Amino acid sequence: MPVRLLTPFQSGIGCFYYHLLGQRCRLPLSPGRAERHGFEYYRHGTLSLYAALDTQSGRVLGKTAARHTSQEFVEFLTEVVERAPAREVHIILDNLSAHKSQVVRDFLATHPNVHFHFTPTYSSWLNQVEIWFSKVERDVIARGIFTSVKDLARKLRRYINAYSANAKPIQWKYSDPTRRIRSNVASAECR
Repeated sequence: MPVRLLTPFQSGIGCFYYHLLGQRCRLPLSPGRAERHGFEYYRHGTLSLYAALDTQSGRVLGKTAARHTSQEFVEFLTEVVERAPAREVHIILDNLSAHKSQVVRDFLATHPNVHFHFTPTYSSWLNQVEIWFSKVERDVIARGIFTSVKDLARKLRRYINAYSANAKPIQWKYSDPTRRIRSNVASAECR
């Protein structure tokens, strides 16, 4: 399945579910100290992050929610569709059950310009928004200190706004043939 669809509006939608100050959280670095991990598990709450990545501009539309339900997902889809009126919207997403419920099917029935494309199992890395989620993990969450779920949501929204203000499309290029993985047969033939 091609990841880059040639349509007027392209979007990858994903959800990042974060356990606030969850299991073995990383502690902030300080000068002269190696990275440390906390040993206690305190679960202070959870937060879902919905994100739609416009692959042509690189801009991200994001929304945080307390839970990841079909209704929350449809509310986010409505926001995405409102930003692209009268245009086709192709959405690449994973096979989560919240993406396939009756509420979602009803939404699709009333919005014929919205098309879902599901990634194969264990292939979410094909979705460009997953690259963006890994960036959020590295830039915001990995070393972040959050005092509450609201604090986490505020910092995520601030990051999304800053990212979208300077957005660039993700460039997928693989132009160095010497770094390609070859099978033993192909390697033997090249010698």
